[in-house]
Amino acid sequence: MNDKPDRHNAPTIADVARLAGVSRAAASRALSSEPRPVSAEKRERVIQAAASLGYKPNLLAQSLTTKTVNLVAVVVNHIHDLSDLDLFDQLIDRIQAIGKQVIMIRIGSVARVEEFLRNGVAYHVDAALVFSDFADAATVRRMFRSDLVIMLNGLYDHLSPVVLPDERSGIAEAVADAAAKGVKRAGLVTGRASSSVEQTRIGFYGEAFAENRIELTRTVQGDYSYESGHAAAAILTGDDCPEAIFCTSDAMAMGILDVCRAAFPGNRPKRFRLYGFDNLSLTDFDAYPISSIGYDKGAYVRQMVEFIANPGDFRPGQPPVIVPTRFFPRSTS
Repeated sequence: MNDKPDRHNAPTIADVARLAGVSRAAASRALSSEPRPVSAEKRERVIQAAASLGYKPNLLAQSLTTKTVNLVAVVVNHIHDLSDLDLFDQLIDRIQAIGKQVIMIRIGSVARVEEFLRNGVAYHVDAALVFSDFADAATVRRMFRSDLVIMLNGLYDHLSPVVLPDERSGIAEAVADAAAKGVKRAGLVTGRASSSVEQTRIGFYGEAFAENRIELTRTVQGDYSYESGHAAAAILTGDDCPEAIFCTSDAMAMGILDVCRAAFPGNRPKRFRLYGFDNLSLTDFDAYPISSIGYDKGAYVRQMVEFIANPGDFRPGQPPVIVPTRFFPRSTS
């Protein structure tokens, strides 16, 4: 008797169970990421049978019985900033540690969100983590037909869990550091102007400059990337160079540092002080010892994953979970 299914039909869990010599229920338990009991010997037989047959679980069918598919959507504008790599490496690791997998969805624009909705493009996921500031909470719930939408972009409502860094505290510390070193004139390199998160961040810088009696002499818009910082250097570091330059991403500060290496002999400031934002892991090394503002990314990720792992703990109207930021002084300031 041939144990393999007809080549024209995809193998089923019943085929796997038959080849492994176990019940269908045991085969299902063996292939599930849930901690349901099955002996190691049976699990190994089932896994081998599934591999032999080329069996792939039907996530939709599983979802009809378990109400979960063990998928988490991470919604972003783009991934071109080094801070994304630092954060998402930890995030994916912790999500996988609770038995789920990640799908990354790049939005990129408001029009793209509308396209998702218009065409009915959606994924069945257990939760969505929303970093993109092109979509509000209600829109994302419609996109995924899911109530568990965790907002990280400021566009939340009372029905959504929220995790946000408190950027005011870290920015205040960084600007106070510059003031204590005699800085009276500063430049600011910002990210995308249409970002509500960025506008809030710029507002915090404005408050801190006013508090410390530092004049903001020039603002240059970048896009958080190394390239935009590289371009901003030519604008800010001419004859009327400010005494300090603040960037709303470390990548932009890295671009400025590379253009102006001569102004940082031994990585120490000679013409102006330089401050970044994100506290990238790269800033701990000799190449880019940039003073920065950041938060505990591990704590930030743990808060997100806690909502995914225990969705019943959230109550509508619950206040945002706030992760504090602080200033990390290094050579460039």
